Amino acid sequence: MLPMSRNRKLDQSCNTSSQWVPGRVAKVTFNCLITSLFACLLAILSGCQENDAGRSVDPQHASSLGKATGATPREGTEKQTAAPDLPTPDGMVWIPGGQFKMGSSQSEARRDERPVHLVTVTGFYMDITEVTNAEFRRFVEATNYVTVAERKPKLEDIMAQMPPGTPAPPEDVLVPGSLVFHSTETPVRTNDLSQWWRWTPGANWRHPQGPESDLQGLDEHPVVHIAWDDANAYCQWAGKRLPTEAEWEFAARGGLEQKPYVWGDEKVSDELPQANIWQGQFPNRNTVKDGYAATAPVKTFPPNGYGLYDMPGNVWEWCSDWYRTDTYRKRAGQDVVDPTGPSNTDHPFEPRRVQRGGSFLCHRDYCSSYRPSARMSTSQDTGTCHVGFRCVMTVDLWQQQQPTGKPSTQGGAVNR
Repeated sequence: MLPMSRNRKLDQSCNTSSQWVPGRVAKVTFNCLITSLFACLLAILSGCQENDAGRSVDPQHASSLGKATGATPREGTEKQTAAPDLPTPDGMVWIPGGQFKMGSSQSEARRDERPVHLVTVTGFYMDITEVTNAEFRRFVEATNYVTVAERKPKLEDIMAQMPPGTPAPPEDVLVPGSLVFHSTETPVRTNDLSQWWRWTPGANWRHPQGPESDLQGLDEHPVVHIAWDDANAYCQWAGKRLPTEAEWEFAARGGLEQKPYVWGDEKVSDELPQANIWQGQFPNRNTVKDGYAATAPVKTFPPNGYGLYDMPGNVWEWCSDWYRTDTYRKRAGQDVVDPTGPSNTDHPFEPRRVQRGGSFLCHRDYCSSYRPSARMSTSQDTGTCHVGFRCVMTVDLWQQQQPTGKPSTQGGAVNR
């Protein structure tokens, strides 16, 4: 595993008169904020030019997905995997697998979503919702795990992934923290992410908006400020794993073939929001028509055809794959079965992994990544206030947990 540098490549074209900003190191010049962190966020957001009964659907949104709540899965039915003769893990649903058309050729599709190509995935179980604060808390209490955002960055890890000759930051700015979104007061050009992202010492999953915030009333919201390594640690404890990018997209489509959105063809609506995304004008005016300025409780919006909630919006979700812009082009014309992604990333100074699903910050005029085909990436050591995850489980993993023929009671996420 590559070191958790929590930093990004510096833009050498900017004024060299600067100061160092803590954590995922940022270089602030007189006229521009250049940061290894923001380079990563550009990767995430530049494309943003772009049946368990424990919870109930918010009545405000009960009809917003319309057809999606009654969608009949039909894509890839000729190659679906039959559900195993096992009890379904609590909080999960069986995804039958099959062959589907991965990617998109529609007008909103970006280059890395092309070409559309046939992929076959074997059936698997998937968490019905994103992992919540309550679930992640149980993991931390059981293991004493400390997330990446709660750790002091190590200078040697930072410098190992910086371009040669980059000056080292002073030791006193290397403090735990994460990035928090702040809306701007007026409309701004959306090519400068530093206008709405702030490095916030003390921000982490326990303090999503910074050290003065807490999780009161947020138990059923998705956990955020989660790095890829944090998500992996949780999955291992729970007897699960992160989904592959192909598994995630197959599940997100809910059986609808090549539809632009998880809910079908209907355009994104500000008046009747189909998911927890941004309404209004990004990044200065959020009308909050969906009821939430940040994360929403899981299961607030209706599920897709497979019974999965928040596949579009709410928070970005980690996948297991390395990210490359050319992954689909290299696959074109091949017989692709259960792909696990490329063997490396195409970004030399940062170990980027795939994220899917978009977040509460996505808007159609800036970020249309709530589409099931949309791909994003970020360094695996970076979590922000809009990044979380959900888990999957193979039949083999599930069978290993029940040697007596009964479902395991170990692991926090299996028994949600």
